[in-house]
Amino acid sequence: MELIPLSDIDRSMIDLVGGKGAGLGEMIRAGERVPDGFCLTVESYRSGNLPEKELAEAYERLGGGRVAVRSSATAEDLPEASFAGQQDTFLDVEGTGELIAAVRRCWDSLFTERAVAYRAAAGVGEAAMAVVVQRMVDPVVAGVLFTANPITGCRTETVIDAAPGLGTAIVEGTVVPDHYVLGRGASAVPNSDGCLSAQQLEHLRAAGLRLQEHFGSPQDIEWAIDAGGVLWLLQSRPVTTLFPLPPDTGDTRLYLEFGHMQGMLRPCTPMGVSLLKAGGSLWFKAAGARIDRRDPLPRLVPIGGRIYFDATDFMRNKTTRKRIGTSLEVYGPRVQSAVLRMLDDPRFAPRPGLPFDVGTVLKGALRMLPAGIAGVASSLANPARARARAFRGVAEIKRMIVPPGESATAAERLRWVIEDSHKAVMSLDMNGILWPLVTGMVAGTMPAVLLKGVATDAELDTVLGGMPYNVTTEMDLKLWDLAVRAREHRDLFLDTPPEDLAASYFAGELPDIGMSDFLDKYGMRAAAEIDVGVPHWDEDPAPLYAVIANYLRSGDPEQAPDVRFNAAAVKAEQMVETLARRARRRRPVRGRLAVFFMRRSRQLTGLREIAKYAWLPAIQACRRQLLRAGADLAGRNRLERADDIMFLTLDEAWAAAHDGADQRELAATRRAEYERELRRRAVPGALLSDGTDVEALAPAPPMQDGVLAGMSGAAGQATGRARVIRDPIGARIEPGEILVAPTTDPGWTPLFMTAAGLVTETGSPVAHGPTVAREYGIPAVICVRDATNEIKTGQLISIDGTAGTVRLEPE
Repeated sequence: MELIPLSDIDRSMIDLVGGKGAGLGEMIRAGERVPDGFCLTVESYRSGNLPEKELAEAYERLGGGRVAVRSSATAEDLPEASFAGQQDTFLDVEGTGELIAAVRRCWDSLFTERAVAYRAAAGVGEAAMAVVVQRMVDPVVAGVLFTANPITGCRTETVIDAAPGLGTAIVEGTVVPDHYVLGRGASAVPNSDGCLSAQQLEHLRAAGLRLQEHFGSPQDIEWAIDAGGVLWLLQSRPVTTLFPLPPDTGDTRLYLEFGHMQGMLRPCTPMGVSLLKAGGSLWFKAAGARIDRRDPLPRLVPIGGRIYFDATDFMRNKTTRKRIGTSLEVYGPRVQSAVLRMLDDPRFAPRPGLPFDVGTVLKGALRMLPAGIAGVASSLANPARARARAFRGVAEIKRMIVPPGESATAAERLRWVIEDSHKAVMSLDMNGILWPLVTGMVAGTMPAVLLKGVATDAELDTVLGGMPYNVTTEMDLKLWDLAVRAREHRDLFLDTPPEDLAASYFAGELPDIGMSDFLDKYGMRAAAEIDVGVPHWDEDPAPLYAVIANYLRSGDPEQAPDVRFNAAAVKAEQMVETLARRARRRRPVRGRLAVFFMRRSRQLTGLREIAKYAWLPAIQACRRQLLRAGADLAGRNRLERADDIMFLTLDEAWAAAHDGADQRELAATRRAEYERELRRRAVPGALLSDGTDVEALAPAPPMQDGVLAGMSGAAGQATGRARVIRDPIGARIEPGEILVAPTTDPGWTPLFMTAAGLVTETGSPVAHGPTVAREYGIPAVICVRDATNEIKTGQLISIDGTAGTVRLEPE
């Protein structure tokens, strides 16, 4: 069947008629007014033979005259990718000869450079082309309609762009359209000099809502109104860029995303979220909080695979709303200012009641207070002993993680993961780690308070450079040591792909550079390492071999990471002496106190990474047990493969292991959702329950004189070529380049060792990336909106980590 009338098509026929054809047929079935036409199916495309005679006959049955010839690829108008404008459409085609030529040009457009690149970016493989032929509409006005605001994500707004004549001018961006934003339930108010009346706006909004209900998701709709005032619908496809909606609670809620603080914007697997909530709840339980087994830590809400904190009750409380601005400093100025603007929104007006159980908080505080005072005091008095206690705590936690034996069943492994895996690391003081860590963080912030007006931010940043006792920094320097040992095999490590090197390592075919010892200590680390669903370096060391290759390209001995780190440490010690002399002269009492805290900071602040480091062995052990349980379930046809268990929650995995539930379909659906979210390039830092990206409510400040504004992350200046990297796995950065990334976590930090500077789109001064950048002595600018889009790899840029700016240099 090569030619089908549009009225005979429905959405189940997408593989035969392509996305556009299926959508048009479904609209006709829904009772909407669509221009008459037919579809030349993919069978003709796949055979390569155009049925010219049958095409001409169908054209004559349509009435001849002017038609639109529209591409309809099988990879088009999909729920996860619209392919808008990627293939060609031809309007005002008249005559059989022109029709045949237009069809062939539609076929050819499947393999234009832009279409091939789009499919690759969307993770779409093979595609085929159908072609839709429709009667032309002569519009007096036409345009596009979105049933959700595509800029802010708000699901309660309809957005309409309209212009006289054909709607293609709007799609192509060659006219400035009339722009309408219609709130749900509010009467449509036309622009005084616009091209649409109030009645036309209402008809468009109603049509959009009908199609949204019919297709089950927000729609992007092309439309036209002819001289008789008749509304024609020309296309309807899913709006694919919207961030997923939060759960419907029947109330307007505000959610804050945790990844912006931790440097992890990629999605977390369902098992990763489930384990984080279950494990984290143990600490709160130890502090005396009541925990609901069905939903531990209910304020932590997974949305689009990311973990959000429900801050609504804190926004609505008279006391906590006054302090919310300070607590949001860790999110950076853009998210902070966006949330503060929401305090004026009547939906977040103060209400009676507290956002937490006062009794539980007081009980927990009283339980921790004596130990906290003693722990901080002893850490300040003897930092060396405090450090030793913290590292003993790490070793003790690792020793206490005892998973089930070889003969354990899947249910027994899951029971251990749920009940026992996190007991050691989630004790109240984390086995002696907590108080030295807290003391170091306090010591690191006190000098800024005590030396206000005496020392600049850049000078205080210098004091934090080359910080010892940081487990992440030490790991990166150990990795540099491996690169030094790899120099005698330089060609092998530079010329072999990292994936092949990893395979050769497991096969025992690589020269011994110390990788086994490194993985024994750091194999539980990786990018997004807190997600139990992600392979860590002990399973996939390819990212490490990519970093070693980066290090081997460095030919300047002054740029060697250990040299740079030691130089930063020397500068820090010199700055402490400089500030000590200045402070004692200008503020004797405060100065002496500030010097004390600077000294203690150099001895304790490096411990800021140790709590997470102590947690990782538990995550690693859980991953191993979950994969073994998954293999057991796959063997009993409850999962397709072992790692499908990572796309279930703990409760769902338990249902498969204990109750025999078949979770194959659920895991497959979740895996597909996760892989789609991996391709998402922007994640809202603050999100409303109607889907609104709070930050998007205020337009981004325009670039001025080629300068992008951000926030200081680490002091200093650098000029170099940009290297834009969105995922550290397999990434390459040349010595002296400036790393530009959406965000960074400890899995990114080996790339810092040869970078001249760092630029990120999110983050806070206390996040992993800027902290490690300061310790390496490289400048960092954070919270630069759309940095990975505005800056291109190879572009010459200058960054000022003190001022928080990035300048795009002329070539």
